[in-house]
Amino acid sequence: MHKTEETAKESRLNFMYSHLRTRALALLLKTELERRLKFANLQCEWAQVIRGLEALQQVEATFQDKRFVLRSQLTSEASAALRATGVAAPPTLREVS
Repeated sequence: MHKTEETAKESRLNFMYSHLRTRALALLLKTELERRLKFANLQCEWAQVIRGLEALQQVEATFQDKRFVLRSQLTSEASAALRATGVAAPPTLREVS
């Protein structure tokens, strides 16, 4: 086998292992979040939690030479997911330097 073929094969294997590790981590995180939501007695459909977290956005704006970051409103499911994990929701409006 030529060196370039070996390198290509190693590259594909590394990609596959990385992909598997990422999938395993995602499953672990999903399972842990579901466990914490259940422990906190919060009833949320998984698809709604994901939609709520994906909908979370922020925008940067300048007003009177000051920069601000504004975030979108949290859905109830996204808020529940943050509470269940002990993560504070970012402020709706904050000034950045």
